Order: sequence, then structure tokens, then C-alpha cells
Amino acid sequence: MNMPLNTTADTSDPIVHARYNLIQQQIRTWNVASDAVLETLEQVRREEFVPPAYRSLAFVDMEIPLGAGQCMLKPIVEARLLQEVNAQKHERVLEIGTGSGYMAALLAYNAGQVVTLEINPALAQMARANLERAGITNVTVHQADGAQAGIPDGPFDAIVLSGSVAEVPSHLLAQLNDGGRLVAITGQEPQMRTTVVRKTGDRFEAAYPWDVNAPRLSGFGEPSGFKF
Repeated sequence: MNMPLNTTADTSDPIVHARYNLIQQQIRTWNVASDAVLETLEQVRREEFVPPAYRSLAFVDMEIPLGAGQCMLKPIVEARLLQEVNAQKHERVLEIGTGSGYMAALLAYNAGQVVTLEINPALAQMARANLERAGITNVTVHQADGAQAGIPDGPFDAIVLSGSVAEVPSHLLAQLNDGGRLVAITGQEPQMRTTVVRKTGDRFEAAYPWDVNAPRLSGFGEPSGFKF
């Protein structure tokens, strides 16, 4: 059951105030209208998933370095992806690119179970520690390459890629349940776009609701010729 969304901030607490300003002044104004998403962003503490050296930037709309050439996506991008996925309590969700574990934590707030894959061993361990510290128990972190076939624990009701790829990977589409959807940022700089693919029976239908650039996910190649 969803809790009422707070519309005021405790200005005496700088963290609470910064979170409120980010959600209300930046994320909400960037076409994030879902109360469920806004509540999730309020309840899941982003600062707990940011490396200590960058914790003061947890509520700045910027990509935050995680090491190993990886980064957390901008908060407004995370929020829009979360809105597109629209995870439900009965669903199993796959994330590719765990990073610090923050997107997995956001997904877990509304999904039944989240499986997340991280290619970098140090980041996978960081994510496990962050999720455990936050008390999140419905996420499984695998140190694995999501660019390869043999995805564990599938199929899934929803799949989200927390970084960009040149094109939608066909081996991930094969992991969708009937009625499922995949959300990815695809294309080449300077103009990438969000791609939402929905599976109905044996058919896949794609939509491209908004444009955004994001760093590449590790391990994924450039165009292979797969087309819708």
C-alpha cells in the first residue's frame, strides 16, 4: 500500500531539504508525474548509494563516478527510467549494470523481486554492501556480464538497462515474459533515445518516448544489424 507523498520538507535537515528540492524542482518538472515514482525517490535514500567522496553531490543532477570507468546516472534519468519500467509488486525485474545498487533499490521498492547484473567485481560487492546496509532483501546481485547470453534467473516481467547501448540486445528480449517490457537508452552520441519494447505473444513493439544521452554499459558492442 502506497504511503502519502510528502509535499513539504524539513528545512532544518540539509539532506532532507536537498532531496526535496531535487524531487520537486527538477525531477517532477521533467515529466515525472507518477506519485509511485516520486514516493520511491523520497523513501530510498540516494545518499546511501553514493561513494563517500561524492556524498555531498548525491542530490545534484549529475553523473557520479563510481570507479572502474562507471558512474551513477543523473537522478532525472533514473527517475524517468523508473517511470517507464513501472514495476509492480507481483513482478520480477532484471537490471543490467548494477553500479552502486541504487537503481536496483528503487526497483525493489515496487517490484516483487529484482535480479541485477554487474560486470565489475568491485562494484558488485559495493552494491551488495549498500543494499544490505539499506535493509533491502528482495534484490539478488550477480557478478556477471549482461552482454552475454545465459542470463540467470529468467524470464522476467521487466528489464531495464542502467546505461546506454548501441541497440536493443536481442538476447535480453528473449528473457521477457509475455506482456513484459524492456527499457533501454539506445543510439549514438550526440542523440540517443529511450527505447521501450513490449512483448505480446511473439511480437515486439517499440516506442521512443524521450531523448537523452547516457554513458555506455560495459561489454556491449556496436550495431550488429538487429532491427525491429
